[in-house]
Amino acid sequence: MSVSWTAYRRARRRSRQAWAVLATLTVFVAAGVAWFFTAGQFLAAEPAVSGPSEAPVFDATWMKPVVPPRPVPEGAALAALESLPVKGRAPKNDYDRSAFGQAWLDADRNGCDTRNDILRRDLADVVFSKGSKCKVASGMFLDPYVGARLTFRRGADSSKAVQIDHVVALGDAWQKGAAQLTAKQRQNLANDPLNLIAADGPANQEKSASDAASWLPKNKAVRCHYVARQISVKAAYGLWVTQAERDAMGRVLGSCPGQQTIIARLAE
Repeated sequence: MSVSWTAYRRARRRSRQAWAVLATLTVFVAAGVAWFFTAGQFLAAEPAVSGPSEAPVFDATWMKPVVPPRPVPEGAALAALESLPVKGRAPKNDYDRSAFGQAWLDADRNGCDTRNDILRRDLADVVFSKGSKCKVASGMFLDPYVGARLTFRRGADSSKAVQIDHVVALGDAWQKGAAQLTAKQRQNLANDPLNLIAADGPANQEKSASDAASWLPKNKAVRCHYVARQISVKAAYGLWVTQAERDAMGRVLGSCPGQQTIIARLAE
């Protein structure tokens, strides 16, 4: 059977088109597999958790600002992320919590220690201990990390259910520039309301000293605020990020490119 030249060329063109389609599909499948075995499998396994999209920062009616070495840059959090230096982690073998000063000082000199300041800022229906205008005895709040409604009650055991999280963990900060800060600057970093959020105790324990590359809140609604807050703290205290951390922050902010840096405004 003979085949005309026109029919032959048509068959070859269809064959090339078929191979092009197959090659395109192969690329998409390979990309999908690569995504799944990097971030996808973890995102797919995450439970659907909803909750607040932000956490309180500052209440000028009774809090006083803690001054960082430099101001938080105003504008897009993505732009501030781009300005952060990228380096590897410094050794942690010489890290000691005491390098950041005594825990929960009255760093802003408003008459109340930092822990009670943050509890008062973040909780609703606050009740103070008898005879005190500072010591928070109980309160309720919608936790920003897990989206659960929690009750705080002061006590040897019950207090652990609600903890104060350092948004940029002090151990992480030590490995990324805080060791080079002055003792006063480290004390401010540990007590700055910008770097503190009342949170579910188990979630805070799970986070430990993790950065954004290894831990993010289960409540996805707050992740843009959380990452922007970490970037704001690191910019204000001259800390750096690792490449993996920067990539993780960029992925989160990719879903909210309009997210701004977080600033403790006196007028709030």
